[in-house]
Amino acid sequence: MTHDVIDDRLARRNSFILAGAQAVSGAIPAMVITMGGLTGHYLLGSDKSLATLPVSTFVAGTALGIYPAAFLMKYFGRRLGFILGSLIAVISGILSWYAIMQDHFALFSFATGMTGFSSAFTQQYRFAAADTASDAFRPKAISWVMTGGVLAAIIGPQTIIYTKDMFEPVLFAGGFLAQSALAVVAILILMGLKFPPKQTKEQDQGGRALLEIITQFRFIVAASCAAFSYALMSFVMTASPLAMVACNHSQEDAALAIQWHVLGMFFPSFFTGTLIQKFGKERVVAFGLFLLAACSVVALMGVELTHFWIALILLGVGWNFGFIGATAMVTDCYKPNERAKVQATNDFLVFGIVTIASFSSGSVLNAYGWEKLNLIVFPIVVLCLLLLLLQWVRNRS
Repeated sequence: MTHDVIDDRLARRNSFILAGAQAVSGAIPAMVITMGGLTGHYLLGSDKSLATLPVSTFVAGTALGIYPAAFLMKYFGRRLGFILGSLIAVISGILSWYAIMQDHFALFSFATGMTGFSSAFTQQYRFAAADTASDAFRPKAISWVMTGGVLAAIIGPQTIIYTKDMFEPVLFAGGFLAQSALAVVAILILMGLKFPPKQTKEQDQGGRALLEIITQFRFIVAASCAAFSYALMSFVMTASPLAMVACNHSQEDAALAIQWHVLGMFFPSFFTGTLIQKFGKERVVAFGLFLLAACSVVALMGVELTHFWIALILLGVGWNFGFIGATAMVTDCYKPNERAKVQATNDFLVFGIVTIASFSSGSVLNAYGWEKLNLIVFPIVVLCLLLLLLQWVRNRS
């Protein structure tokens, strides 16, 4: 009992610090997703089908960074790893600014890929909070960290609005310099983290073989729901700013829509952990999937500003319940000395699928339009719900 109390005190402290880091580091993906497609649109010539490529390289960079991030944190600790990740974001923001000023689309796409690589470290915030928490507090620890995204939802889009014209007539270059400034602030916050020395020594030593762990049906369900919740969110969100501008809404409207979307992603985190404790992980994930489907229903009803805003809010809330609930399910699948390899594998699978979704988003929008893009959501939601139903049946039997 005493050990759990001590752990939870440390988990609460780290969760608070990580929530602060999430507020600034979490603003960066929202900025890249909002500005990346629009910047690509301006940098490209007549063929706009690759406009969302900078967003896709961002997501691909995240997937490629998962294992290096886990490896570095395993041997050098969470604190140093997180600081290194933010330092990469500083450099990539400056490189993005330079690429835009030089009208160099390929270099810009590479720079956003670097930013994605740095985001792989940020994705470990939620697991870092859970590492020192007791079983009872773990869902709340994950949820607490995600609450930092509420501030990120405001910081990201507002930063875009105030900096996008800084180097006029070149759009958005100032926003990527602001990315570097936010990453510096994150470094200062992360310096306050503390982890017990045994944290970095015991990870990934011994335990079951990775294949045995990831072939558990519960892990398959958890990882699938996490991956598809995130992929559907990315698929619709990546296309949204371009779809809004194509429907004669302003860039400011697109940025504010993403702001409300990111608020929807993170505001529920104040009570997601409590809901998981009360109703169970699987039910919370299922509700999140229903909300993702509801997003597309609203999107199919029209292209007025209110349709986009309501749809994107539902998309964000659905992601929150689906992804956090599934993350909590993943933490049930491994022992403490197995956490590093399982967490890394889970995130690699998640962001591998998210990369495909993000990359295909622009092409689907360009080729088939906003309506057909949203129709793709429904069969994937049904698949995830069927997996959850099978998990429920297995639990009952």
